[in-house]
Amino acid sequence: MARLPAVLGTDDLPLAELCAARIDGELFTIDEGWAPIDEPDLPSLRAAVIALRVSRPLIIERLSAAWVHDGLDSPPRTAQFCVPHGSRIAVIADRRVTIREVALTDDEFIELGGVRCTTPARTAFDLLREAALPDVDSERIVTRLLAARPRLEGQIRERFDLARRMPYRARALARLDHAVEAASANSAGSGQPSLTR
Repeated sequence: MARLPAVLGTDDLPLAELCAARIDGELFTIDEGWAPIDEPDLPSLRAAVIALRVSRPLIIERLSAAWVHDGLDSPPRTAQFCVPHGSRIAVIADRRVTIREVALTDDEFIELGGVRCTTPARTAFDLLREAALPDVDSERIVTRLLAARPRLEGQIRERFDLARRMPYRARALARLDHAVEAASANSAGSGQPSLTR
């Protein structure tokens, strides 16, 4: 018997069966998918959940990638994907999905359980430059990404050094400085003894 994937959708089982398994406590819902109750919450699981939104292999990016890398508590309402410049792709007419064409090198995305996603460094780089995202949101997400990755700041700064001419560069670097400060303050605060018992 073939093993079911870690994340199930209506292509795998009928909706009624998925709902019944959830009621029986065998599955839980996560975004638009269902997963076994004992499935660990890993980046590969989250990537598979986001990938359910599209029927073709795309690269998860920006806020969706931030959720995959634990920079957000829940997936964004609109899943964000990208393809490298020059890729030919048909338009997807779905308000729950955005796709953009970007300049992307092979070392700026990783594969998680067969699903491609931008690296934490590329994800942070994109979110720091995102003009439509408020400063506080961009900084908060990047602070969370930095918290568990000591070398990430250097990787992000290296990416900015490679892209000298870009819109919103000064604003993006200011956001990065604020996120680094917040991450440092959070890590320093976590080493303090508790004042309450």
